[in-house]
Amino acid sequence: MKTDLFESDHELFRRTVRGFVERHVIPKMEKWDADRLIDRETWLAAGRQGLLGLAVPEEFGGPGETDYRFRVAIQTEIARVGASALQSGFSTNDDIVLNYLLRHADSDQRARWLPGFVSGETIGAIAMTEPGAGSDLRAVQTTAVREGQEWVINGSKTFITSGMLADLVIVFAVTDRDLGSRGFSLFVVEDGTPGFTRGRKLDKVGLHAQDTAELFFDNVRVPQANLLGEVGGGFAYLMQSLPLERLGIGIAAQVSAEAVFDWTLDYVKDRRAFGKHIGEFQGLGFTLAELQTAIEVSRAYIDRCVREYNSGTLTAVDAAKAKLWATELQGKVIDAGVQMHGGYGYMMEYPVAKAYIDARIQRIYGGTNEIMKEIIHRDLLRS
Repeated sequence: MKTDLFESDHELFRRTVRGFVERHVIPKMEKWDADRLIDRETWLAAGRQGLLGLAVPEEFGGPGETDYRFRVAIQTEIARVGASALQSGFSTNDDIVLNYLLRHADSDQRARWLPGFVSGETIGAIAMTEPGAGSDLRAVQTTAVREGQEWVINGSKTFITSGMLADLVIVFAVTDRDLGSRGFSLFVVEDGTPGFTRGRKLDKVGLHAQDTAELFFDNVRVPQANLLGEVGGGFAYLMQSLPLERLGIGIAAQVSAEAVFDWTLDYVKDRRAFGKHIGEFQGLGFTLAELQTAIEVSRAYIDRCVREYNSGTLTAVDAAKAKLWATELQGKVIDAGVQMHGGYGYMMEYPVAKAYIDARIQRIYGGTNEIMKEIIHRDLLRS
């Protein structure tokens, strides 16, 4: 059973994305991994191709396209070749950083920052996680203190996607500890601001081409014009944006699982052992049957979530379910794929091996899967 999510316009767009991937992604993937960085020219090429900042309004240079199915088309084509690091970078920009700006930036801020998200000239990051504060965002220690018409930011952040390349960073900081969840605010810190420095590029298990960094803020002064939204609104803004972030992770997991399944199926149809193709052995065949069924059932739920997001009705709980289920399934499919490839599945020249190390983070970032279970659990007790 194939997905019925896409219509003709989305399929035409997929062809454009596929052409971009063939010209600008596949030839560079090995170099990206070696450099531990995706070159800026790829971002600019994506901008020229119309693949970035889809939701940016026309007045700021974007297409104003809010149908999220076009973003799914991009994710699908990137996953098809195993470029998970690029998919993660693009999703951070469009589904997270840009989403905050579209929701909360005023007209002047939109004019300053949105055009670069369309052209690929601006790479953004979101700085929430700290060495001692991950899923528990109320435990962050980074502070922002107002002095006249400026805010002074002090603290550090870690595990920041696109942290090395970022031209602007949305920083989650404490503005009044006594106000509880209403004591957090968001600030935009731009590259070159005095006191804003980047630490080491973190050496991760997977997603090697996706730069991930530590960020430091030492008496960083930003003007009032760089406050994003209202003072004290930061925690609520995060809660509003989490459904899309988690849906994006769920979609990435789903399309990765589909791609790996296809690679594995092709392999077992071709590989021979004991006089026949290994896909003919019942043990492998039953596993493949179970996985395909799970993938198709999962796709139906993911597609429903995309439609719910488009209609403005996707809940945080349903997005948590999508993230939990799809990432767990992704791990299961990739692990089976490695096993069916045998020794070749452990060789980095095979895409299934790269998928294996790239996928592990999916069950951790965006809120660990244990946190997703807790969100679903609490909702059950409220109902």
